[in-house]
Amino acid sequence: MKTAKLFTVALFATILFTSCSSDDDTPEIVNEEEVITTLTVTLVPSGTGEVVTLQTQDLDGDGPDDPVITVSGNLTSGETYQGSIVLLNETIDPAEDVTEEVEEESDDHQFFYTIGSSLDVTTAYTSYDEDGNPLGTEFTLTTGAASSGNLTFTLIHQPTKPNSGLSDAGGETDAEATFSVTVE
Repeated sequence: MKTAKLFTVALFATILFTSCSSDDDTPEIVNEEEVITTLTVTLVPSGTGEVVTLQTQDLDGDGPDDPVITVSGNLTSGETYQGSIVLLNETIDPAEDVTEEVEEESDDHQFFYTIGSSLDVTTAYTSYDEDGNPLGTEFTLTTGAASSGNLTFTLIHQPTKPNSGLSDAGGETDAEATFSVTVE
């Protein structure tokens, strides 16, 4: 009788544990969207021009305050700049460098550079994902003739890669910043 009770308990436990486990119920890994409060673009000239910093900082996120947008100076005509983009989450202390996460997940991100029609500059990607598609945290910016206009940086999460530009990239916008710049 004692053996029958032990056998029944063991059988019940086995059924209970195997029914609660399923290989089909693999938990989905949730990758939460990055919080980006600050986008800083640093442009370092290859010649004699000055370093130019473009920054947008929105510490209250979707709050009532507008982002603070700064441009440290003008670009020099006929110059090639090495550009780099840093993304920060300053809602925490110390601030988190979100750029590292974007670069680690390079297959799921891409920066796009939109140049206003009156601005005489060109850009080229110098950072890529594992498949050789553009990432864009690093780039070159080459200035032409004296001009002024808008330069927009857009970070897309889960874009279609490869793509021919922002118009067919799909995905969702993680960050976007427009700067009014002058080439002199």
